[in-house]
Amino acid sequence: MPNIKKLLMDAASLLAASSDSARLDAEILLCLALNKPRSYLRAWPDNEPDTTQEYVFKCYLQERLLGKPIAYITGYKEFWSRDFKVTPEVLIPRPETELIIELCLDLIPKNNKTRILDLGTGSGIIGITLAAECPNCEVIASDFSLAALDIAKFNAQTHQTTNISFYQSDWLTDIPNQTFELIVSNPPYIAKDDVHLIQGDLRFEPSSALSANKNGLSDIKTIINNARKYLNPEGYLLIEHGYNQENAVQSIYRDFNFYNINTHKDLSAQPRVTCGQWLPLIK
Repeated sequence: MPNIKKLLMDAASLLAASSDSARLDAEILLCLALNKPRSYLRAWPDNEPDTTQEYVFKCYLQERLLGKPIAYITGYKEFWSRDFKVTPEVLIPRPETELIIELCLDLIPKNNKTRILDLGTGSGIIGITLAAECPNCEVIASDFSLAALDIAKFNAQTHQTTNISFYQSDWLTDIPNQTFELIVSNPPYIAKDDVHLIQGDLRFEPSSALSANKNGLSDIKTIINNARKYLNPEGYLLIEHGYNQENAVQSIYRDFNFYNINTHKDLSAQPRVTCGQWLPLIK
């Protein structure tokens, strides 16, 4: 029977051609099969998994070799130091989306009740994280997909966030009639003909949550237009977008009379989130 060291070495070699993180992938999958933390692999490299564990590991490995994302194999992904359940019905959380959380936390007054709307919540990472970090806030999270909402509700329960509620809505169509100090969204923003949609992890993620018409800008335009009716005066709208959409998104904000428009860069120094303030009293 091969030991842990041998299994990892062979798996990493197999994954090297298709993964930039072959060794890490192998370790994560073996930990899943063994139901052990990664520290166990380093502490006991000569241990030999039993036949069932080895079989399960090789099944996971085969899924990864076919391109299935690690997050969909393990069923979870970390975001803002919390683990979130993910399935192929929702996007895989990405580190660059944490920029929205940073910006929102800077805008939310300390110890004040702030009403927040998270549009297209998916697995719930944005709305749930804000609800957890700001327990005085009232968060509403929406998604058109009922399957996504089921995942988000599960994650909210897991993280014991009782100050968030969920609605099925096509963007703002069925949002309760109220206003918010903050509206946030990570909408579909990849162009329909973008070659990246048939590469890597994106092949396995829901296309409805990834791509949009009009060069990826149609949903962003809908959100910016309709958000005005749901924002309090001086409220903010924050939208994640593609690295090459900064100018186009800023232009849409201006077309719908937002002010104090700023685009913020992610950790890779790419333009990632644009924020605008709703100031309807300015002429």
